[in-house]
Amino acid sequence: MRILILGAGVIGVTTAWYLAEAGHEVIVVDRQAGPALETSFANAGEVSPGYASPWAGPGVPVKAIKWLTMRHGPLVVRPKLDPAMWLWLAKMLRNCTSARYAVNKARMVPLAEYSRDCLRALRQETGIAYDERSQGTLQLFRTSKQVDGTASDIAVLDEFNVPYEMLDPAGCIAAEPGLAAVRDKIAGGLRLPGDETGDCKLFTERLTEMCRERGVVFRFGVETARLRKHGEAGRLVAIDTSEGKMTADAFVVALGSYSPRWLAKLGIHVPVYPVKGYSITVPVADEASAPVSTVMDESYKVAITRLGDRIRVGGTAEISGFDLTLRDSRRATLEHSVGDLFPNGGDLSRTSFWCGLRPMTPDGPPVVGATRYPNLFLNTGHGTLGWTMACGSGRALADLISGRKPDIDLSQLGPGRYA
Repeated sequence: MRILILGAGVIGVTTAWYLAEAGHEVIVVDRQAGPALETSFANAGEVSPGYASPWAGPGVPVKAIKWLTMRHGPLVVRPKLDPAMWLWLAKMLRNCTSARYAVNKARMVPLAEYSRDCLRALRQETGIAYDERSQGTLQLFRTSKQVDGTASDIAVLDEFNVPYEMLDPAGCIAAEPGLAAVRDKIAGGLRLPGDETGDCKLFTERLTEMCRERGVVFRFGVETARLRKHGEAGRLVAIDTSEGKMTADAFVVALGSYSPRWLAKLGIHVPVYPVKGYSITVPVADEASAPVSTVMDESYKVAITRLGDRIRVGGTAEISGFDLTLRDSRRATLEHSVGDLFPNGGDLSRTSFWCGLRPMTPDGPPVVGATRYPNLFLNTGHGTLGWTMACGSGRALADLISGRKPDIDLSQLGPGRYA
């Protein structure tokens, strides 16, 4: 089949790879000048199945009030006259129950772990390199209250057979020697040894070149206008673009936060809304004082990740629509976290600052699967876990489009769950 993919972030490119591997003719269209220039550009760098959890959960509304009042709090809400924002928030609050959390978590973990396995297989098959490391994630607790509050998280890890280690301060320093200088700030940690790290942008760029070698065509700098269809519930036949009409046998929408705008033109409504995240990238100043893998600073919900000779620091959930303003207050939070835990690890005078829009669903799981149009498929809404879930989502969707049974169940991940 001839398949056209909208979007050249990590989700669109991994989907293209697996579709090409299945023998399809694939075209990828993106308005940017190259791959991974939006949300995939400078994310936190984590491939973290162990953190594949919904944001909506019991206790979150109370925690949110506290976060909103903190100087370096992880949550920011900038109210707008945007009905989609308030509807999304209301739907998220409805998912903040123990029952809904359990359902949503059970939909996310299998995809995340399958995706990590697909990434490992791809790496072994192709030798693709992207400053990757397989040395786990350390969730760092600064207070005894945070340590005592891990019971519910550990219960979930036990339920899904996710390997973990509870560490005292000495154990945290053994895992991350760069923390030795701040031992007095550590109460304990929860380590997830199965997690990985890597540069998502570098991975997407190199996979793009590998896709080209398999015949995938990339059309960058192309604006898309609308999808053409036959009848109200018929097949899609083409897409109108700034370079003319492009036809295909099947279409995949992998446009992240912008997916709902496209799908609304077809009468398909998915509650994906942008939640802005920020990151800084800091050159390593002292190898021995820098992080080895990823340290999650639980107090500020900030991820500090080693990527080659750089440190990537990512965090903040800012609900402000499609606003891409870089705010110095958020940069200060990221610099505070990494400077406090790894004071000699990075050169903060040479920091680069970035923000991107995470495509979030109110329940947590992404939207992956078929639509009511027989040749239109979705791969969007991965939130903070796009890099974690990319290979698994792409592989499973490619199997579905190719008429094969995916290795994981996609029946509860499609847009039909919002009907």
